[in-house]
Amino acid sequence: MQTLEDGAQAPETTAERLVAWLGEATRSLDLALYDVRLPGAVGDAVAEALRGAMRRGVRVRLAFNDDTPGPDPRPFEPPPPSTERHILEELGAELKGIPGWRDLMHHKYVVRDEAAVWTGSMNWTLDSWTRQENVIATVADGAVAAAYARDFGQLWEKGKVGVSGNFDVAAADGIRPWFTPGRGRALSHRIAERISAAERRVRIATPLVTAGPILAALNEVIGEERVDIAGVCDATQVRQVFRQWAQNPRSKWKGPLLVGALEAFSGKRSDPYAPGSIHNFMHAKVTVADDVVFLGSFNLSRSGEMNAENVLEIADPALAERLAGWIDGLRARYPDGI
Repeated sequence: MQTLEDGAQAPETTAERLVAWLGEATRSLDLALYDVRLPGAVGDAVAEALRGAMRRGVRVRLAFNDDTPGPDPRPFEPPPPSTERHILEELGAELKGIPGWRDLMHHKYVVRDEAAVWTGSMNWTLDSWTRQENVIATVADGAVAAAYARDFGQLWEKGKVGVSGNFDVAAADGIRPWFTPGRGRALSHRIAERISAAERRVRIATPLVTAGPILAALNEVIGEERVDIAGVCDATQVRQVFRQWAQNPRSKWKGPLLVGALEAFSGKRSDPYAPGSIHNFMHAKVTVADDVVFLGSFNLSRSGEMNAENVLEIADPALAERLAGWIDGLRARYPDGI
């Protein structure tokens, strides 16, 4: 597991780790990536790792979010990707654009040889590698990898978000994968259940929190004052959500719940999204409830339930302690309220 922070690491460090991980492939690399844009030497190194795999006879398939606008509006979050298909085509890999309007193909995972997985919140962009808070996890477990391979197969075969991830996975060695939209509502309820059942601590790092069950659980725990609870979010994006909800009568009911939940949160004041701007969002998606960790691409949002997302639920006291401490460090770095 690796954590990234704004300005704390060079992109070459992440590239070296990724290149080494890809270099172990012997049969297949299946990539599901929301945003891919790595110009310069860093991108060249990653591209060469993929080309090198193909020269070794490894089948490389890349599914990416095709953000071609549709006829209807889309919710604010997250900012649009910068993937350019013609650049991906230069790789020579098999490509499939997954329509991302309105529901996004928001994954950031790779399945290697159906035996190991690279996942987390990190997009494959220079800003994501250098200017955002992110978590990367690698898992070498056949059962976990098989679940990710199944999800990738659904996306690849159907070519759309659809009902991908519409299957349950049993926990193996303390790790349980979750996929949306197939299990979107169930995932929100699972995280909410763990928050409500916590006896010692809850720590959360998320750009946004707008899923009804999670907002309700946070308000319950905060109101009862029985658990050490704290979190960090992206203050800029949260303020944009309040403005959006003010114009949507169907969402106004969540406003008071979000206000109540934010009592436990500090916020990073990131730069508002604009074409060509620095994307320095608080981008990690981690929930720690006692000794259980949820991490992946899921934003704790209603939109996230409908996107194609993935989360690892991990029962591991040492990992929970590490990530809770990391979140506390982010709160110290970004102490302002929303």
